[in-house]
Amino acid sequence: MAAASSMLTAASLSFSPLPAPRLRAAASFAPPRRAAAALVVRAAAASSKSPAAAEAAPKKKRVTGITQPKPVSPALQAIVGEPVIPRTEALKRLWAYIKERNLQDPSDKKVVVCDEKLKVLFAGRERVGFLEIAKLLNPHFVK
Repeated sequence: MAAASSMLTAASLSFSPLPAPRLRAAASFAPPRRAAAALVVRAAAASSKSPAAAEAAPKKKRVTGITQPKPVSPALQAIVGEPVIPRTEALKRLWAYIKERNLQDPSDKKVVVCDEKLKVLFAGRERVGFLEIAKLLNPHFVK
């Protein structure tokens, strides 16, 4: 340890400011010609667009994946109330159904105690963990 500390000297620990960068004169600072020409082209293109095109609504993204509405089984339809619904909305409505009827286990809120409708939905199981719900809903979405 003594050898390592002897390598450090007062001269190596002194802090000197970095050399100041050279500043260009304000008159000599100008954007490159290509950039200036590009700005002129962009400005001309923007002014040539019609006002109606600028007011048009932006395109909507195509609905895919779990946000795409799919037909559901009659058992799931009894709970969510719709014959065609996105998976995300079905989960929201299922949780609203569970909370409305107070079906969560009071000692462990991560467990759902199934009533008759949920037993049909979850293949006859009495209790279901909240992480299993999405997996157990898969067969109820008709592909």
